[in-house]
Amino acid sequence: MRWLLVLLGFFLTLAAQAQVQGFASHDLTSVVDQARIAIDTKASIQATPLNLTMTCASCTGSPVVDIRLGRLTDGTEKRVRSGETTFAKLESLCIKQNPDCRLSTLPVSPAIGWLTVYAFGNGAGSTAVILRDGDLLTIQAKADSRWHAEESVRALVQRLAPRIVGP
Repeated sequence: MRWLLVLLGFFLTLAAQAQVQGFASHDLTSVVDQARIAIDTKASIQATPLNLTMTCASCTGSPVVDIRLGRLTDGTEKRVRSGETTFAKLESLCIKQNPDCRLSTLPVSPAIGWLTVYAFGNGAGSTAVILRDGDLLTIQAKADSRWHAEESVRALVQRLAPRIVGP
């Protein structure tokens, strides 16, 4: 009887772990070529499994991009998915930090995500936040204008999110 309980506990643990998928990929070095295509083939890239940095002074908008993989387990994802924290609330928090900040949702299902655009120094910045089962993908770009910063991030989300987030 004890062995049956141990075996049942083991299978329940496996089932619980199977439900927590997270991202399909945890290695940014696997998306270097896609990142370069999204921005410009002239872009200079340095990548490790958890960090990717791109610069391209000769590209339109002169973007500087940082992409990071990590974890966020403070309950933000659960609160956003349940509607307890709305995107309007997230935008109001962003505006408190930078009155020029604007937030929009990102179509990255089965993950959730949002994109912010804001003034930054003599240019602008844009940040995408994508969450799935505690896994966090952050794509941040700084460029000479709001449009260039946002377009850089959107192009990267479109190219990279499906490969990283997975089905």
